[in-house]
Order: sequence, then C-alpha cells, then structure tokens
Amino acid sequence: MDNPALANAFGTLGAVCWSVQLIPQIVINWRRHNATGLQPTMMMLWAWAGVPLGVYNIVSNFNIALQIQPQILAVLSLLTWIQCYYYEQKWSIARSLAVVLPIASIMAGIEVALVYALRMGVRRHVHWPVTLMAVLAALFLALGVLRHYWDIYVHRTVRGISFLFVGIDALGDLTSIISVVFQPKLDVLGLVIYGTELVLWIGIFACGGYYNLVPWIRKKQRERRAPAHELGPAQHGIGLHDLPSSTSVFRTPSSDMELRSRTAPARSSNEAQPG
Repeated sequence: MDNPALANAFGTLGAVCWSVQLIPQIVINWRRHNATGLQPTMMMLWAWAGVPLGVYNIVSNFNIALQIQPQILAVLSLLTWIQCYYYEQKWSIARSLAVVLPIASIMAGIEVALVYALRMGVRRHVHWPVTLMAVLAALFLALGVLRHYWDIYVHRTVRGISFLFVGIDALGDLTSIISVVFQPKLDVLGLVIYGTELVLWIGIFACGGYYNLVPWIRKKQRERRAPAHELGPAQHGIGLHDLPSSTSVFRTPSSDMELRSRTAPARSSNEAQPG
C-alpha cells in the first residue's frame, strides 16, 4: 500500500507519541527535583535502541518521520537517564555533562558509521548486517519493557505503572506500524521491531486487568451479594483506586515499593512524636 502522505503522517504521529511519553517525565523530574521510581537501566536500553533503530530506518529508506523518530528516542532517553544520577545520586551538572555528552557522541558516531557501512553493504548485496540492526533494535526496546514484567512477576502487582503513558508508547508503536505498512515496499522487519514492543505493552495492560480489574469486579460482586450489615470498612479486595497509576511515567512496581519502604520509617517517626 504505497501512500507516502499517510506513511509520513503516521510516522510523525509515532514520533510525537514517543516524545510525549518521555518529555512529561523529564519535566516531572525537573519540577520535583528528583527521579524517584525511575529505572536508569530501562532508559539506557531505550537510548541504545535508538542507534540500531535509526540505522535500520535510514538504510531501509523509511519516511523522514521514522528516520527522525529513533533520534528523538535516544536523546530523550539519555536525558531521562542522566536525570536519575543528577537527582538521585546527587551528581553535579559538570559531572553529569562529562558523562552523558561523550556517551551521546559515541552513539551518534556509531550510528553515522553504521549507516555508511551498511549502505555500502546493501549496494554489494550484503543484507545480514541490516537484519542484525533490526534484531538489536527490537531486542533493546523489548528489554526496556521486560523490566516491568520482571517487577510484576516478583511483586504480583502493577502498582506504580502509569497506564496513560504506557498507552501513549503503545500508540506510538501502532502508528509506526501503520506508517511502515504505507511505505512503498512492505518491510516485515520494520513491522517486527515495532510490533514486538506493542505486544509487550498489550501484555502490561493485560496484567493491569488481572491484578486490578479482576479483583475490583470480584469485590463489587461480593458487596452486592453480602447483606448490608456484613459490609464494613475492613474489606480486603484490591480496587482500582487502591492501585493507582504512578505520577511518574515509567515507574516500576519494585521502585514504588522501595519508595514506600523509604518513606514509611519517616512517617512512623513523625507519628511517634508527641503532639
């Protein structure tokens, strides 16, 4: 389905979604002067995902929007990553810049070199390096999301995950897939890259339904069946309001529990003080 206008339009939407998902987190960190709940590993994986994804999209002659999209992902992920160290590890601005700028330069240099090298390879009918870039892009993107799966498995909860921004990220994957479909030539590997992350995000929503929605429905059913005098404040069902989405964009369940464990002693100490 060759339609350059639609390919660019949906590619632009994908780039916008991937920007919207991270820019609010950067602003939240700046306003709160902390990056509590964020996983720097996840941000770095996404930053590195931008390198092979950028190489693949450029060498495959995707539309301009999809070529720019990985660069946006890499820059915003790196900025979010360094905020974790600036706010949580109390790094100075000079130290933060001394770390993040060389990393960004190395990433940019690697991407540019690979683009030229792989284009020469394609002209010589050597295509496996391009396939490798697609595999690496899908792998890094997936590993970033799989961090959530590990936390959900360990803690049996989705507390701390912002489903709003998970949805925005998933929408970015979906619009990118549509953009690839409307390219002059259907690119299966491009579909796999974005489709892999989209499927994983859908799985996160399914976990939210299992750990949030199902217990909430069961609780409401018990309340309807039970006589009024048996209903008291000591209900142990887990409702949607008991497991709210996080105000952080990509906060994980383990980091949410870590935050609670850090703040609980402080609360206990304050409550113990005589009025």
